[in-house]
Amino acid sequence: MTRREFITLLGGAAAWPLAARAQQTATPVIGFVRSTTPEDSAPFVAAFRRGLGESDYVEGQNVAIEYRYAFNQIDRLPALMAELVGRQVTVLAATGGTARAAKAATATIPIVFTTGDDPVKAGLVASLNRPGGNLTGVSVFNNRLGSKRLGLLHEMVPSASPIAILVNPTNPDAEDEVKDIQEAARVLGVQVLSVSASKADDLDGAFSTLVHQGARALIIGADAFFTGQRSQIAILAARHALPTMWVARIEVAAGGLMGYGASLFDVYRRAGVSAGQVLKGAKPADLPVQLPTAFDLVINLRTAKALSLDVPPMLLARADEVIE
Repeated sequence: MTRREFITLLGGAAAWPLAARAQQTATPVIGFVRSTTPEDSAPFVAAFRRGLGESDYVEGQNVAIEYRYAFNQIDRLPALMAELVGRQVTVLAATGGTARAAKAATATIPIVFTTGDDPVKAGLVASLNRPGGNLTGVSVFNNRLGSKRLGLLHEMVPSASPIAILVNPTNPDAEDEVKDIQEAARVLGVQVLSVSASKADDLDGAFSTLVHQGARALIIGADAFFTGQRSQIAILAARHALPTMWVARIEVAAGGLMGYGASLFDVYRRAGVSAGQVLKGAKPADLPVQLPTAFDLVINLRTAKALSLDVPPMLLARADEVIE
């Protein structure tokens, strides 16, 4: 063997581990999907990134994120999920009402979700403690907070009865949410009626029905569809002078009177932590689904003024945020 052949062989051998190491350290990619818009999603993206940071992952340094948004068009979700699956992302972050579409898209890519649904009832996981399969995440269990929201709305407008509940009949948790509110209403001595809407064209008719039935206030059911239609619902509620109770700040900021629910910043931060754990090798099947630990009460004083409502001082003092 000549000296030149030896040097060439040595150089090639040295390159082999470098190539293998480059493949092993390729930057992981997270596919982040939400059913709404980039503008609506900005605070949640920031929270998700913070959670990733707590797991030692920083976007642009040691992890990349591919963002996809359905712009409130749920029928776009299968195509968005298929695109990311084809991209062979390392982890799918299915947020804002997209978990079921993610589950339908892949049984192999790890999925970290945020959902307002009961993930067991929705068929996302086998159990909260042992999810099984390729999904885990954070569930805010919004349907279990209906009685609390009714109580707060009753405190704001104690004379309001009946109180209507706007639900999406396609949501598997809608029935449980209505039952929870109805049970609380019996204790308070408040009459409750339920109206349904599952698409934008249904909203005018739903409001006509609840106004015809004499509703004096309105609870908006926990559903991504209503979040996407929050501006239209706020306009209709204002037109009929109806105080409204929502789930999250984003809906109250759009004109709702008040909202109570899990702190979504905390929910998305914890989802980011879970995604980081998966990137480090944890299996979704072994990561328990997390439940909310922080809750926010938000009151919109502008809307209260437009409705000629005086917010009870004790209620105002308990608010985590007041929009003026």
